[in-house]
Amino acid sequence: MKLQTLGAIAGLTCAATYLFGFAGLVAVLAPFGYGTQDINAEAVVRFIEANSGFLILWNSVIYILNGLALAVLVVAIHARLRRATADWATMTGALGVIWATLVIGAGMIGNVAVERAAHLAPIDFDRAVSLWETLHAVELGLGGGNEIAGGLWIGCVSLVGLAARKLGKVTAGLGLLSGAGGIATLFAPIGDIAGALFGIGAFAWFIATGLTLIRSRQAPAARSTP
Repeated sequence: MKLQTLGAIAGLTCAATYLFGFAGLVAVLAPFGYGTQDINAEAVVRFIEANSGFLILWNSVIYILNGLALAVLVVAIHARLRRATADWATMTGALGVIWATLVIGAGMIGNVAVERAAHLAPIDFDRAVSLWETLHAVELGLGGGNEIAGGLWIGCVSLVGLAARKLGKVTAGLGLLSGAGGIATLFAPIGDIAGALFGIGAFAWFIATGLTLIRSRQAPAARSTP
């Protein structure tokens, strides 16, 4: 399978993990304030006692599966941009690797937090809450609570792709909007709103990028048809 085809699949996989994450957040985790600065740690730990498997699955999909697919997409986009601008392609590749690493790391920390809280809660509930809050803060610091690395990568890829004519205007526009939202999560007062903007924008951008890579693979075959 060609790299650009793998990249297309990876981009659509990233979008699917975002959709899964949104669905789980709205349908299950929103009542606990999950994903906001008003999260109820005690309610989360009570949920973990009864449903630790759900949170482990959720973390594994939105972080670990997403990060692995993201790594493939980073390589595919680097190869695509390298043909037009090697230096900037290298820059985007470095930013993408950093983001993928942080995402996978956040997922691993998140799952450890769930496992430890589930183990401690029946023995010492208050300690379980304290431990989960601490590890969750580390998870958020790596990427769950800010999207600076992701915003920089998506924004940089979109700018370079637009300048090199390797990404369409709509795809690049979605990327610039999402990238701005990710960088804006640096500012706590607007962090939740900026994070939502980044998430929705990134979801659309991953789909658009995946379709762009698919079309780039189909174009040569179409031109060779008599």
